[in-house]
Amino acid sequence: MSTDRALAEIVGRERRLVLASLARRYELGVAEDAVDQAIELALVKWRAEGLPPEPGAWLHQVAQRRAIDAMRQLSIRAQYKERVAGEADEAAPAPELPHAVQDDPLRLVFTCCHPALAIEAQVALALRLLLGLSAEEIARAFLVSEPTLQQRLVRAKQKIRDAGVPYSIPERSELPERIEAVAAAVYLVFNEGYVATRGELARADLTAQAIRLGELLVSLMPAEPLPRALLALMLLIEARREARSDGDELVLLSEQDRSKWDVELIARGKALLVESLRLGAPSSYAIEASIQAVHADAARAEDTDWEQIVRLYAMLRARVDSPVVRLNEAAAISMAQGPRAALERLDLLKLEHLHLYWSTRADCLRRLAREPEAIECYERALTLTTNDAERRFLEGRIRALSVT
Repeated sequence: MSTDRALAEIVGRERRLVLASLARRYELGVAEDAVDQAIELALVKWRAEGLPPEPGAWLHQVAQRRAIDAMRQLSIRAQYKERVAGEADEAAPAPELPHAVQDDPLRLVFTCCHPALAIEAQVALALRLLLGLSAEEIARAFLVSEPTLQQRLVRAKQKIRDAGVPYSIPERSELPERIEAVAAAVYLVFNEGYVATRGELARADLTAQAIRLGELLVSLMPAEPLPRALLALMLLIEARREARSDGDELVLLSEQDRSKWDVELIARGKALLVESLRLGAPSSYAIEASIQAVHADAARAEDTDWEQIVRLYAMLRARVDSPVVRLNEAAAISMAQGPRAALERLDLLKLEHLHLYWSTRADCLRRLAREPEAIECYERALTLTTNDAERRFLEGRIRALSVT
């Protein structure tokens, strides 16, 4: 691994923790700017001098000093001035809270997911502050332009600042009105970890963070079905991690060595799914978890009950009718009813900006022995993905079809 990539991974991991800690004491915009300034300084010093013994502590100390300076210079709100007056480098202790919610990242997610904001802004802000994703990366996840996403982030942070939204877990009675956005943010964190936007295939630190947050949500809301369904979904997907790659090569679900699947995670995910269904009507996460459970039930790829998966996707589309759900449904139809039926569905979608659209289309064409068209679609997909493992997979497909 290159020095710059190693530094980027360390900075990405520590950024989330430092930002979550600072946001407990300073206005969100100030905390974010302070952390970014500390990172800029860290990258210069660490490249020249090497890593300090405790990179996270180093970043926290520098960022806190920047935040204190900014608060004093700008005199933002009397309440913040009182908090930082005479503050030393050591952070003030957090207020006592129930054990299940003594977690800075979870506090930060709940702060971002405030009902005063539109739900899209809630989730986007949580991804920016908790994940440190760029506006470009978040815009891609939301299927909007980068300027549109930037405007959402600016408006959301201004509204939090102007409304004096507290950095805290809401009262238990307020949790249901926030859980939808919180769950969406946690699941997008998981997705970014499972298939990273840039670099290699996955980021285990992000999937672990998302699962940990999911477990905290279950403990925080034991009688609610949605957190259990969300955690079930993540565990059932995470169970396949070890089988998803062979060295540097991506391995498709249909070709994975299923003996590498984590049976304990599968069992736990199924149990959580059953519990969520007993507690209430199935959420979109419960339906998605059910799809993953069908995959987990198949000892071999050819044993997969694709007709049941198609029916589950129809249920999911009735609840969340998004282009991406329709794309996944088309992929399932290709396995249950054949590639021609899937192409008819794909022709109706306007997802030319997504690499998964082109790779799904290419796979259907490949199975129909329409090699030139398949190669063209794989090449389109290649231009749209920035994940190294996916790029190598697509290049391999193109080479294989070019010699037939």
